[in-house]
Amino acid sequence: MNRRVPLRRRPLDAAIAVFFLVNLVFISYFVDLEQVVIPDTSHFTYPVWPPRFLVDAAHRYGATVDPLVDARPVWWRVTIWMDVLLFGPYYAVAAYALLRSRSWIRIPSIMWATAMLTNVAIILSEEAWGAHATRHLGAVVASNAAWIVFPLAVLGRMWKEPF
Repeated sequence: MNRRVPLRRRPLDAAIAVFFLVNLVFISYFVDLEQVVIPDTSHFTYPVWPPRFLVDAAHRYGATVDPLVDARPVWWRVTIWMDVLLFGPYYAVAAYALLRSRSWIRIPSIMWATAMLTNVAIILSEEAWGAHATRHLGAVVASNAAWIVFPLAVLGRMWKEPF
């Protein structure tokens, strides 16, 4: 019989769960949702959600640091829809599973991590060499680093037992 390890003895699980909760609450349904409800940053009316200050911050970031965020090509919008429709719900379920020590989350987490690493590799390739390349690559890589580090940590964590 497997005995569950308390969360206080699983600091990596706790850190990953916090990362998932931040993504659920802030990234998927504030930042990314803005890109779904406003397809064109040059011509729009403010939506009911997300809040106006966040829309302005996202547009300012796109205009000053990351032109890909403002360009919103079709392939980019697909990654955003994936985050809103697939990754958002996954974050809620995965945070619960990690906090409650549920090992059934291992395979879905491996799937999420590989999908996330693939998306980030494509996005950063565009940022470096694509039609919407940024002049601030270091800042863009730094702002995306968590979506490289945490998927790698998730892959490493899900490789081993016990929960």
